[in-house]
Amino acid sequence: MDIFRVEITKKAEKDIIAIPKQCQNKLQEWVITVGKIGLRETKKIKGFHDEPLKGERKGQRSIRLSKAYRAIYIEKINGKVEFISIEEVNKHEY
Repeated sequence: MDIFRVEITKKAEKDIIAIPKQCQNKLQEWVITVGKIGLRETKKIKGFHDEPLKGERKGQRSIRLSKAYRAIYIEKINGKVEFISIEEVNKHEY
């Protein structure tokens, strides 16, 4: 079963306000794409650079909004409702 629903945490909402407009637009494009074609197919789109995270963030995934910014999300199953929770948007440290 694929996931078509995205929820954004309160923390992520605050983070989104502080990032550049083009990053906000890319995140919005990602949310719309997940809603239309599902997470499984959206992960295949190279422009989003969807990848699993390691270390302390194991179990989470990220998409790149720009070279500097990424959105971190978790796939959740809540009863029979499956959704993505965007946990935070941050400036990526290299």
